[in-house]
Order: sequence, then structure tokens, then C-alpha cells
Amino acid sequence: MTAEPISGNKVAHEIPTYLDPNNIGPYEIFLEQVDRVTPYLGKLAYWTETLKRPKRILIVDVPVHLDDGTVAHFEGYRVQHNTSRGPAKGGVRYHQDVTLSEVMALSAWMTVKNAAVNLPYGGGKGGIRIDPRKYSQGELERVTRRYTSEIGLIIGPEKDIPAPDVNTGPQTMAWMMDTYSMNVGRTATGVVTGKPISLGGSLGRSDATGRGVFVTGAEAMKKLNMPMEGARIAVQGFGNVGEAAARIFHNHGAKIVAIQDVTGTIASERGIDPAQALAHLRTTGKITGLEGTEEIQRDEFWSVDCDVMVPAALEKQITLANADQIKAKLVVEGANGPTIPAADDLLAQKGVTVVPDVLANAGGVTVSYFEWVQDFSSFFWTEEEINNRLDRIMREAFLSLWDVKERHNVTLRTAVYIVSCTRVLEARALRGLYP
Repeated sequence: MTAEPISGNKVAHEIPTYLDPNNIGPYEIFLEQVDRVTPYLGKLAYWTETLKRPKRILIVDVPVHLDDGTVAHFEGYRVQHNTSRGPAKGGVRYHQDVTLSEVMALSAWMTVKNAAVNLPYGGGKGGIRIDPRKYSQGELERVTRRYTSEIGLIIGPEKDIPAPDVNTGPQTMAWMMDTYSMNVGRTATGVVTGKPISLGGSLGRSDATGRGVFVTGAEAMKKLNMPMEGARIAVQGFGNVGEAAARIFHNHGAKIVAIQDVTGTIASERGIDPAQALAHLRTTGKITGLEGTEEIQRDEFWSVDCDVMVPAALEKQITLANADQIKAKLVVEGANGPTIPAADDLLAQKGVTVVPDVLANAGGVTVSYFEWVQDFSSFFWTEEEINNRLDRIMREAFLSLWDVKERHNVTLRTAVYIVSCTRVLEARALRGLYP
């Protein structure tokens, strides 16, 4: 690969006062990614500062009564990065380490992701700084309802549509939808996606992100002349995304040789059945101890002998400390921001192809778009129709972006940013500035 700025050549940014210039956090990764793509944007580079600044940031206090009678306060965020192409769209995560910088980065990546598969959305993201494992179902419901009420003035079916993310799911979305609906005086199913089926959710949504990881991974394997049958896959993260991706790869003849989650890391040269691993995890509460597997050290995961690696956990997992250990020919990013830019450079130098998060995990938001459309029309599709539409969109997006990669002789990540940023900035330029 040539013609890409190396990670050492950083552009000095005027950092907003609400971020620490000495420790910007995950948003710094996005800023560097924008710098890398700017030389390819031509006249649209005039508007790149638009990409570096979120349109709107809302920070809220979330006070709730706990079960023991005390009152606890949690930090909540909702960031709308860009709405030039449509309403903001992005998940809500509950995690004890959520920060404003992280939510800003996630919202920005959603802008790129939505444009990559040409959905009529901008990027948004939300989060609450809470460890959900420490709270009861009732407490989490109260947290969710209060948070929804606090951000209610900026969300809505035509303004900003939240969805599930880390440690949130259909029940969280049901509470959010109900709270918003009570506040506006009508049932507004389209305010969130990822809802239960009985509340206007879409068939195929639970597997959508993992399915998109598989579809883009399979297309990349074809380009690299890697057969699916017997391909060795290592998966980091065994939640909604990692489990679904592992299961679908396994069902298509690939062999899962390693799985890592928060409870530990297991490996097996003979292969791991994801269904058995999930059943074991649900029964014992941990991934380790599964019959036919060996437990390995957490850091050893990166050096597992595999053909394809799927990081599907959290940000900043592939770093300079472990990138050189990776033996896979292909990395398919199921998580958001799992690879830091310097590690991205190292993988490219090693000849490792990376299918970036902003393409690989776009299956979730694509089916969320289907859900949103179905809610507006009150007409619902079959799961087969949804999966066929998803597969087509993901496959066509991958192939067109691969062509851009080849034409410019850049990484696939840079190709995605070229196309996505062009689409976003064209919309910005055409709309102009008001007033």
C-alpha cells in the first residue's frame, strides 16, 4: 500500500475545551482517520472540519432510586455527530468505562458506517456510565426511563433513533420506546430499533451485525482466494456479535479455533462448536472449562494460528503490542474501533487485509433501517426477505468499496472513508450553511 499518511504524521487539531488535549481518548483515532482520508477528497476537503466536530452533544444527570432506598446519580451522554444525510442513528451502551470521548468516536464511526452502506442516516451514539452487573432489573429499568426522559428533547423517529449496543438489548429498547411514547402522548414505535418483535421489532435483527461480519468476511476471503471450508477462525468477544459471527462461519464449514470473552480464552485445533460454547457459557457463567478445549492466557489469543481473526469486543484491542503477533491473513472487525491506527499500519505492512468496522459491522444498522421503515409503514417482512436484503446490501457495498481500494491502492479502511466522507460532505456542501 502507498500514498497513505503514516500514523506518525499527525495534524494538530484545535481540541474542544471539553476534551483533555493530553488524553483525547478514542475520538483521537477518528480525527487521525479523517486526516488520512482528506487528501482524497478534492474540493470537498474544504468541509472536513465539519467531520471533526460533533453537531450536538448532550450530557445528562441520571438520578434514580435504588432498591435500598438511596439515590444514585449516573452520567449519561447522547452525541449526534452529523445529520447532513438524515436523522442520527446509533446505539446506547451501558458500561462503567463510558466516556464522552468514546461516545463521540462511536457517533462519528456511525456517520461513516451509515454512509458506507448508503443508508439515509447520520451518526449518533449514547451511553451511561454504569456497570449493569451491579444493579437489579428494576434499577436498570429506572435508569433507562430517566435517561430516555432526559435525552427526549433531541431523539425521535425523524430526529435521532437509538438502538442496542454493549450491555443493552430488546428490553432496554422496549423501556425507551415506552418512556418516549408516554412523554409524547402516542405510541411511537419508530423512536428506537432493536425492539422485541411484539413491539414493532424486526425479524433478523439479533443476528444482523454478526451476519454482516460473516458476509463481508466471506467476500474478502473470495478476493484473497481463501476457501471457507476448514478456514480457521479466532473470535474475540462472544456476545451478540461474536457469537452470531462464530455460529454462521461454523455453519458454512469454517472451524472456530479460539474464543475469548471477558471470562477467559479457550482454544482447540479440532474446532469449537459455538452452540456448545454458548450453552456452556449460559450454564457456568464462563467460557473456560468447555470440554475438548484448553484454556490459554489472554495475551496468547493474538498469536493463535488462524486464517481469520474477528475482534468483536471493545475498542483499542489490536495495538502495537500485539499486532505483530497476529498470524491471520484477514481481520474482520466486528467491534467498533478495535484497531488503533498505528497497528493498522503494521498489519498493512505485514500484508494482512482488514475489513474495517465501519463496513464489517454495518449489518446491525442496516436491519435497524429495515425495522424503522417497517414501523413507519406498519408492514413487516419475513426473515428470509430481511436476510436476503441484508446480504445484498452488504455484498454490494463490499464489492464497490473493494474497487475503490484497488483503484487508489489504499487499505480497505481508507477506501471506506473516501466513499463515506465524500457522501457526507457532498450533502453538507449542497445544503450549505444556515443562516
